[in-house]
This record gives sequence, C-alpha cells and structure tokens, in this order.
Amino acid sequence: MRLTRRYGQAPGDTDPGRPPRSLVVALVLACASLMVLDSGGALDPARRAVGEVVGPAQSAADAAVRPVVRLGERFEDNDRLRGDLAALEAENAELRTQVRTAPYDAQRLAQLEGLTSAAEDLGQAIVPARVIGIGGSQSFSSTVTIDAGSDAGIAADLTVLNNDGLVGRVLRVTETTATVLLVIDPDSTVGARMAQGMELGFLRGNGVLGDAGRLDLELVDQTVVPRKGATVLTWGSRQGTSPYVAGVPVGEVVSVFSSLRDTSQRAVIDPYVDFASLDTVGVVVPSGTRSDRAVVEADGTFR
Repeated sequence: MRLTRRYGQAPGDTDPGRPPRSLVVALVLACASLMVLDSGGALDPARRAVGEVVGPAQSAADAAVRPVVRLGERFEDNDRLRGDLAALEAENAELRTQVRTAPYDAQRLAQLEGLTSAAEDLGQAIVPARVIGIGGSQSFSSTVTIDAGSDAGIAADLTVLNNDGLVGRVLRVTETTATVLLVIDPDSTVGARMAQGMELGFLRGNGVLGDAGRLDLELVDQTVVPRKGATVLTWGSRQGTSPYVAGVPVGEVVSVFSSLRDTSQRAVIDPYVDFASLDTVGVVVPSGTRSDRAVVEADGTFR
C-alpha cells in the first residue's frame, strides 16, 4: 500500500497552481544568457533584421496617416487662399473702375477749378451743381435740371454758368432741384455787350443744343458793324445777380449780316458753352447765402 500525504497527493507530485521548478530554472538561465549576449553585441544582427522589416512598414504607415492628419490644415489653407483671392479681385475691380472713370474725374475737377476762377473774376459767390436732366423735345424749350434747389440757396432768375461761359438762368426751383432756361432757347433774351467798343445789344437763341447752336446779336446802335471774332459778354442787370450778372463770357462773333433796307446789322454768335455736354455748373447767389452745400466765395475759397 502506497502512503499518501494529508491532502491526498503523492510524494512526487507537484502543485497544480504552480509551474514546475524545472521550468522556472530554465527561464532564469535563458534570461541570464540573453543578458550576456546583449552585452557582447551578439543581438545586433537580430535588431538590424527586425529594423529592416519593421522600419519600412512603420514609414509606410506614417505616410498613409500623414495626409489624413494634415487634411484639416489644407482646408484652413484653402479657406485663407480663397479669402486672399476675393480681396485681390475686389481690389482689381476698384482699380479698373478708377482707370475707367479717371478722365471723367479729371474733367469734373477742371470744371470746379473753372468755377473757382469765375467766382474770383466776377466777385460773386457761386453754388456748384450738376446737371441731372434735360428738357424733353415735346416741351418746345431748351432747359436742363440741376441737383440744387432752394435748400442750396437757389431762387428763380439767378445766373447759371460753367467754366466756359454763360449757361442760362434759373427758371423755377424745388427744395432739391432747379430748372434752368438755356441761353440758346428762342424765348431767352440776354442783354449783351461787345468786349471791345462796349456796344450794347440783345442775344436770342435758335433752340439748337448741338454744334449748330447759335445766338443772334442785335446791337442797339444799328450803324455799328460787329467785328468777326469779337467777344460778347453779358450786359448785367440793375440787381447785380439776376437775371444775369455782368461780365460773363457768352461767345464770339462768327458772321455778320447787314440789311440794306433797314440799315441794321445782325451778328451770329458761337457760344463758348457746349450745351450738349453740360455737367458741372454754378449758380451765382448773393453773398452770405445760406446753403446746404459748399459755396465758392468771391475770393475763390469754399465755405
């Protein structure tokens, strides 16, 4: 009969929950052997072999993941580039507009400078305005509408001019606009004076806006023959500013017709103003007039 221990285990049996002692001893000897080999460099070839296998795989994995990681950065860069492109397009559009409108701006500046000179030459205050409309042909009158009215200190029967000469007179006004009767209108009569000789007369228009627009001058002294090329100015009025101030250039004599029957002279005047391209004009107002816009004073300054 075999003898058993208290727990019913044979003397040579091992504990089921623990590894055999022989296995433990083998593992300890293996670890010691690896430590000795590593210290001597014996494992370097193995490391290189593993590196040659694992390294390319790791690089490939990084290359595959890198675009995904940088995708958000690319979206941010694209948004910034689109914003920069939009800003450049807006700037280019503004520059193109400036180039296209530069001649017009230069013309307006020259016209404003002409009004400043006119205010100094005439010794009168001037309210600048712009032509915003032209009278219809069905009205049978030569008129334009300007963008200044009673709020700008403008009233009826005030002189209107530009940097070339006499334009006409204010016919009627609203708070923000005014209608101007042009001197070339057949119903317009302007007191005129020859610049040389000072002879007086009256101007009447033929109603034509284009290059054929002319004025007829009849002198008070019918025996005087106007000289071709002579300058004609406004005669002026007792009030000084209405309906026409004195000394405004109107045009020059281009031809003279004589009537043997009436022993009279009629001169044809070519106006200095191009009525087909009116833009900036000035309305002569009494000094000290209150206006909702800048006024050119008699000394050429603005107030």
